[in-house]
Amino acid sequence: MQPADLPSDAALQALAERIGYLLRETHHRLVTAESCTGGWIAKAVTDVAGCSDWFDCGMAAYSYEAKQALLGVNPHTLETHGAVSRETVIEMVSGALVHSGASVAVAVTGIAGPGGGSEDKPVGSVWIGWKRRGGYASARLFQFDGDRDAVRRQTVAAALRGLAETVDAR
Repeated sequence: MQPADLPSDAALQALAERIGYLLRETHHRLVTAESCTGGWIAKAVTDVAGCSDWFDCGMAAYSYEAKQALLGVNPHTLETHGAVSRETVIEMVSGALVHSGASVAVAVTGIAGPGGGSEDKPVGSVWIGWKRRGGYASARLFQFDGDRDAVRRQTVAAALRGLAETVDAR
C-alpha cells in the first residue's frame, strides 16, 4: 500500500526548481551525498534547466567502502552506529563539502526495503542531513511508509524541503 500523500514527479520538479532559484540567488553551489536514493536527488536537481550554475556534483555511496573513500566517513562510525544513523549522515554531509567545491550539502542514508530492516531500524527509516560550508550540520530521522519506490520518493522530497530551509536560512 502506498501513502496517500506520495509526492508526484511534478511536486519533485517544483521543489528542485525552488532549490535552484534559492541557490542561484544566494550564490551557493550544491553537492549531494546519497545512499538509499542512489542519485535521485541529483537527478531531480539536474532536471532543472540551468542547474550547471548551482549544482557542483553528486555522490552515490551505498557500501561502507564507498562512504569511507568518497565521503571520508570514519570506519569506526560505521562499525559502531551503522550506515543508517545520525552519526553517519553527519559525516556524509560534512565529507561531501570537504570533497567538493560546493557550499551547501545534503546527505541521505536509510533502509528503502523491501528487506534490510530490523526492530531498531525498520524499513522506511531514513536519516537526512544538511549543511552549509562553515556551519553546523543538522540531521533528522524520518520513518516513511510504502514500498521501495515510495520510501525513496518521500526521501527525495524531504531532502529537498530541508535543503530549501538550509539555503534560505540567511
